Amino acid sequence: MAKRSESEKPVVSTETVVDEAQRPSDGGSGIRQDAGDAGYSKGLKGRHINMIAIGGAIGTGLFLGAGGRLHSAGPALAVAYAVCGLFAFFVVRALGELVVHRPSSGSFVSYAREFLGEKGAYVAGWMYVVNWSTTGIADITAIALYTHYWSMFTSIPQWVMAMIALAVVLSINLISVKIFGEMEFWFAIIKVAALVVFMFIGIFLLATHHPVDGHTPGLNLITDHGGIFPTGLLPVVIVLQGVVFAYSAVELVGVTAGETSEPHKVVPKAVNSIMWRVGIFYVGSVILLAMLLPWNMFSANESPFVTVLSHVGIPHAGDVMNLVVLTAAMSSLNSGLYSTGRILRSMSMAGSAPKFAGRMNRNQVPYGGIMLTSAVCVLGVGLNYWLPGKAFEIVINIAALGIISTWCTIMVCHMVFVRRAKEGLVERPRFRLPGTPVTDIATIVFLLGVIVLMWFDDGVGRQTVLLIPVLAAALVGGWFAVRGRVRRIAEERELAE
Repeated sequence: MAKRSESEKPVVSTETVVDEAQRPSDGGSGIRQDAGDAGYSKGLKGRHINMIAIGGAIGTGLFLGAGGRLHSAGPALAVAYAVCGLFAFFVVRALGELVVHRPSSGSFVSYAREFLGEKGAYVAGWMYVVNWSTTGIADITAIALYTHYWSMFTSIPQWVMAMIALAVVLSINLISVKIFGEMEFWFAIIKVAALVVFMFIGIFLLATHHPVDGHTPGLNLITDHGGIFPTGLLPVVIVLQGVVFAYSAVELVGVTAGETSEPHKVVPKAVNSIMWRVGIFYVGSVILLAMLLPWNMFSANESPFVTVLSHVGIPHAGDVMNLVVLTAAMSSLNSGLYSTGRILRSMSMAGSAPKFAGRMNRNQVPYGGIMLTSAVCVLGVGLNYWLPGKAFEIVINIAALGIISTWCTIMVCHMVFVRRAKEGLVERPRFRLPGTPVTDIATIVFLLGVIVLMWFDDGVGRQTVLLIPVLAAALVGGWFAVRGRVRRIAEERELAE
């Protein structure tokens, strides 16, 4: 990113929004910078970004969601994880190329503004907010479910535990980006270490044929219980929307790029490591789970890792693993508040989000956007009160719509970027998405296909698809409400430049 002159550095206070004089220019680089990038510290280090990338690839979708999906799709869930993981890699590789081109805390919203215009940025930003707001609800729901594993918490209503979780993570997120980075670093360390330990335990159980709840581990638990597709192909296809949700934080690495001093070095390394993480932690762990217990013994109400360890006979193993998955859910919620705070600030500076979302505190944290996302998560507390048994499934399907929209936006932006590079208007970096535009188009077709598949889920999936016209109408109405301000700010920026 081009260096700014002293006059362009923002003065940050607890009640200020970056004004006209603080908007960043291109600094002579020829690359126009996003107004929402002004005012941030560069507090994230390489180790933070790398572990945030791991944390983005390992979250609630695996630790909690895999249980219910194993129960409905059987061992074939590993195939679903592998397919979705491949397309998730294409998305984050395309985003990585755009990040190396121009790092921005506004991430894909900033790129949508550059390549698709303000309407594209508006739709991309608000759908991402929908994604993370509902993901936040899923996370606080998961946290409440995890705490009920221990008898001392079972008497506390689920919605109360959800409210406590939100309050704790919100408080931490508002302190500083360094605290966020350190928290995510250690959260990721805990998640990876726990998965590695679990996989070693699982491999040991397989090698020694140690019984797990009366069942001898091995391939026989797959072959003797209906094979890889025990419930047929359709359930595997239907769970794809939930599997897409499991990868929904991989794009976070693009958002963090605006708050690190060496994005051109750090981001490519973090992006390239995602593929093997997917292979080991998602595909590998699901196959291992299916060989330790019959697929129909797993449940949507309990982490599959806890289910296995609770039946192994290791003292307190289930308690330890439950604590780990609780940490994973806290990590996901923490990341969601972080990313939407930055995205909403980028949108606020362009006029497509409320002015409040652009406010930063003395620690250079965009507290306005974080508070707005938290307000939506409070609705999730109500959902946990009224529908405690269905809250998780309802919100992850809505979140899937948001992440599909986000990923499609990234791929479209990438295709426009490549086209402009061929026209000589921009220069592609060496770090590139291979196989473009075939990989871009294939990813978009796959993601749109997942929405079609939701229709065949007679329950929550079909209800989610029926929400698309509602979301579209809300976006159209919102655009007419903000377009005047967006146009005015764009004209003022043009005059200032």
